[in-house]
Amino acid sequence: MKTSRLPAPRVRHPIDSSLAIVNIVLLLIFFFLTTGSLLNSRSIEVALPETTRLPLDLLPQPLLTVSADGGMTLDGDPIDSGTLAAALIDSPRVNVLTDQGLSATFLLETLAAENLVAVEVRLVTLHRETGDAP
Repeated sequence: MKTSRLPAPRVRHPIDSSLAIVNIVLLLIFFFLTTGSLLNSRSIEVALPETTRLPLDLLPQPLLTVSADGGMTLDGDPIDSGTLAAALIDSPRVNVLTDQGLSATFLLETLAAENLVAVEVRLVTLHRETGDAP
């Protein structure tokens, strides 16, 4: 048996590129997370509430008062449902004072039924001292 004098062929080890691919994918994920959150963020303006002590007669006007049974008064005058938009035609804002037991869902449904267009709604709260009657 005759042996060849040629050198043994080189064994080529394949390059493992999986680590590089994982690094690139992670970098792309971080890139899209950071830029996507910046591009998709909407600017929502929130006016923080201010606490002031006002007598009841100095509450902001126009003042819509909604009772627990759904009855509404605008600046002390009773108002029928469906007529609030017409009553606020000259006012860009309405201040809403509700009964303590009134559900937020009920209030939102009531205001949505009034079809207020371009009217800013502000909630007004009353601070009661601990000695005041509920």
